[in-house]
Amino acid sequence: MKKEKLQGPEQPVLSKAVLEQERKMLLDLGNDITRVRDKNDLLLLFSRRLKRYFYFTHTIVTLIDEKGGTYTPFLLDNEHSPIRTHARYAELVKARFPLNEPFIQAVLQANGPISFLLEAVMDQPGSPVFLKVNYEEGVREILMTKIMMEDKPVGFIHMYTDKPGSFTNEFRSVINGIVPQLSGAVSNILKNEEIYKTEREKSFLLDFSNEIAKVRSKPELQAAIFKVLDKTMHTQLAMIRVIDDDGIHLSMFMCDPTLFGGAKAFEQMSNTRITVEEPYTSKVLASKEGLVFSVAEEIKGGNDYARLWATTGRKNMYSFPLRVGDRNIGTIWMLANKLSKLLLKGICAQISISIANIQANEKLLAYKKQLENENDYLKEQIRTIYNFSEIVGNGAAMQEVYRLISLVAASGTTVLVLGETGTGKELIARAIHNASTRKDKLMVKVNCAALPANLIESELFGHERGAFTGATEKHIGKFELANQSTLFLDEIGELPLEAQAKLLRVIQERELERVGGKQTIRVDVRLIAATNRNLEEAVRAGQFREDLYYRLNVFPIPLPPLRERPEDLEPLANFFVKKYARNAGRKISQIASKAMQQLHSYNWPGNVRELEHMIERSVLLATDGILKDVYIPQKNIPEKQSPAYLVNRSLEEVERSYIIDILKRCHGKISGVGGAAEILQVPGNTLHSKMKKLGITKADYFS
Repeated sequence: MKKEKLQGPEQPVLSKAVLEQERKMLLDLGNDITRVRDKNDLLLLFSRRLKRYFYFTHTIVTLIDEKGGTYTPFLLDNEHSPIRTHARYAELVKARFPLNEPFIQAVLQANGPISFLLEAVMDQPGSPVFLKVNYEEGVREILMTKIMMEDKPVGFIHMYTDKPGSFTNEFRSVINGIVPQLSGAVSNILKNEEIYKTEREKSFLLDFSNEIAKVRSKPELQAAIFKVLDKTMHTQLAMIRVIDDDGIHLSMFMCDPTLFGGAKAFEQMSNTRITVEEPYTSKVLASKEGLVFSVAEEIKGGNDYARLWATTGRKNMYSFPLRVGDRNIGTIWMLANKLSKLLLKGICAQISISIANIQANEKLLAYKKQLENENDYLKEQIRTIYNFSEIVGNGAAMQEVYRLISLVAASGTTVLVLGETGTGKELIARAIHNASTRKDKLMVKVNCAALPANLIESELFGHERGAFTGATEKHIGKFELANQSTLFLDEIGELPLEAQAKLLRVIQERELERVGGKQTIRVDVRLIAATNRNLEEAVRAGQFREDLYYRLNVFPIPLPPLRERPEDLEPLANFFVKKYARNAGRKISQIASKAMQQLHSYNWPGNVRELEHMIERSVLLATDGILKDVYIPQKNIPEKQSPAYLVNRSLEEVERSYIIDILKRCHGKISGVGGAAEILQVPGNTLHSKMKKLGITKADYFS
């Protein structure tokens, strides 16, 4: 580029009066710039304010796209631009101009405003086409300067004139003086536009969310998607594929059959069941924020489907993974020229949830018919089985527990289950409920120790909307949920005194008021409470209300700790071995005598729960069909072992005891599904012969 054809910033010697005038101009313009809030304000600054002092025809602001190595129009003075009627104007306002042109490189390297005579530079190699277009419409000179942000060029100010020599030293000095403030103004405009765009997208997503919330079926979802994509975003849905239950194949869930004019290739593609390993699908499913496929590039790469895409006139195919949480459920494919990935991400999240709900509803409808067929049978089975099959143990201590359950179950009496941690208090509560007249309704459980103090009342008695900060909806409490059923209050000893007083009132009056409510609600609830604390001591210590204690302690059922049930240790261990061996896919048929001795030698501070966890671990560590070792903490093994625990029995006696125990758990059923023979993995005839040989009669397993 020839040196004499451009003028850079000079440092002219200006008179005091001129300098004073320049300072005044800069001050006035600076004040004007501080009021700039949007593009219109900035345009007004150039077209009116600046023209009070200097002559020029029009202004353009362009912004740099570093990623693409280009700069594009950002602000256009359409009112005053002489090129607005030029045939190429529409092309120019959307064009991307390369940064590597010699012309623009000269601007980037200059230390301030730099001017060019268009006649001298417009025909030089690499000069942007807008120079010649401006010249053709009478423009003769251009002044350009960089817009800087954080010492980095982010754009350019272009100023044009039809009178060469308009860009005087004073003009350039003033422009150079206001560029920092102009840079700040442009930065603020960009930020404001981004905020506005974000708010607009949020509003759009909210509207779409409201539309999706009404969806209950696939046709309703399709109508909602087409409405938002086509009418609002000028985007066309090509298809949605969902992953099948096998986790491998994808089937067509939704498509627009009219999109490609009924092309056979699209029909074939729609009917093809692909897998998650298909190249395009696997890329999309592995992506975090979806992929964009250029239609033109895909055609060049030999993608046959891209020729179909091209028939729509859209430039890009957008594909996003549909996810619920971290789980992929399918893919969505859309055609558009340009889309906001952030907006699409939000839309796809809503679509994913809606599809998951539709799939769940379809499965529920299928299950409903199956459940209806089974419901009567299950109810009859529940009515006819009156036992405590969930509870393992037939020792004297447990027989007393069963006796107490039998006495109290049919009544509506409040029960207090007492026992150490891990003794099975919830199992006893369920046994009482299942043997009561309320068994057809679900037992409701509340763990008093797990509730924050400020939420206990709300959880037990419910609250009205607006009762306290965060109460945005009405909440039904556990007492109301348990109406005409059973409420199990576990860890009752941990209930705060204030909540104890309100609980006592509900028990006495059989009515409650929700937190923040005035309406009295009658409830019919059978109460079962449980604790591992000594409530009498808690009463004496002032930690538990005496009147509430007497209300709860109507019918206490004390549960023996496992160390006081040595006769139940073996059947319990066998029960857990079978359970966890089945869960782990192992075939463990028995516990070695050495392992059983280890179990008997332990004092079980954690009771049955500790035994269960210990057996589970031992099963996982077992290497063959016999459980030879259990992993017992050494610190809880007594120094002296009780001889009663180590009584040797013959193999025949052990076998007889084991078969009787299995028969009891099967309620005397020998053959068939759920029979003892099935559990023991022997033919029914073989079991009959074995029972006869061991002298096992009905009296042994029905006692």
